Amino acid sequence: GLVGLGTGKAHEMPDAVKKATQAASKNLIKVDLVDNRTISHDIIVKEGACKVMLKPAKEGTGVKAGGPVRDVLELAGVKDVLSKSQGSSTKINAARATLNALKGQKSLAHVAYLRDKNVEEIR
Repeated sequence: GLVGLGTGKAHEMPDAVKKATQAASKNLIKVDLVDNRTISHDIIVKEGACKVMLKPAKEGTGVKAGGPVRDVLELAGVKDVLSKSQGSSTKINAARATLNALKGQKSLAHVAYLRDKNVEEIR
């Protein structure tokens, strides 16, 4: 899936939303998913005082996350994942940390190469 994050400031709300949408479209990232539903490995990312941990989950688990972390994951097309947020609950930092975690994901083929195994052995 594709997901991006942007912020915008203006005197009127519709103008701010328009600016934020334009900023988000400039920061789109492609998220590689395993079986089109989950992430490939555990990852912990810190943004400011907010720390976000993401773990792949079995099929049918759903998105176990709250607030902005859940929003970013659902927009990225992730269907099964476990998450934990620690530290500051600032929404923008949680969203940025989640986006950076998704950016830092390695593909399943790359993880298999690093572990010197087959892709099927890792699934």
